[in-house]
Amino acid sequence: MIYPKSIATLIEYFQKLPSIGPKSAQRLAFYMLKMPMAEVEKFAQAMIDAKENTKACEICFNLSSTSPCEICSSTNRERSTICVVAETKDLIAIEKTNEYKGLYHVLQGLISPIDGIGAEDIRIKELLTRLTNDEIKEVILALSPSVEGEATSLYLSKLIKPFNIKISRIAFGLPVGTDLEFADEITLAKAIEGRREL
Repeated sequence: MIYPKSIATLIEYFQKLPSIGPKSAQRLAFYMLKMPMAEVEKFAQAMIDAKENTKACEICFNLSSTSPCEICSSTNRERSTICVVAETKDLIAIEKTNEYKGLYHVLQGLISPIDGIGAEDIRIKELLTRLTNDEIKEVILALSPSVEGEATSLYLSKLIKPFNIKISRIAFGLPVGTDLEFADEITLAKAIEGRREL
């Protein structure tokens, strides 16, 4: 079926979103066409507002409406620890636990030679600049256990070692409530590697 140009363009733009294939893009486009005009306008304005009013924090590169962000400017945060994450969504996931009270550094990506992303393309230089502050005692690497996450963690640990700052890594393993038989080999290996004494 040949769509009118306006619908075809809308479908094309939805397909540019991550994890949206042709069928999902088509569903979203037709759903939007059924929405009342006022809702479509609000949706469009929300996208424009998010794009115009969101910026990277000048200190940690977290996405925020202010710079420095709320975390960097808070007087209640532990200033001797920096948790390094790949993206703001990772920072939000950690914040939801209410366990970590230190500062963050958002790399805005991971080293991935296949995708043409090198160390100079993410916020590593800025992290190293922050580590010249004598107040920093520990860096926690909270990067995914993917090939890119592992490569970035190894690269960062080599760069951070000369600062004589403690480097730690979040533990990986089995999610609570999971049966061992359904876990993949890498997850099981990480769980055994990260075991701790009872």
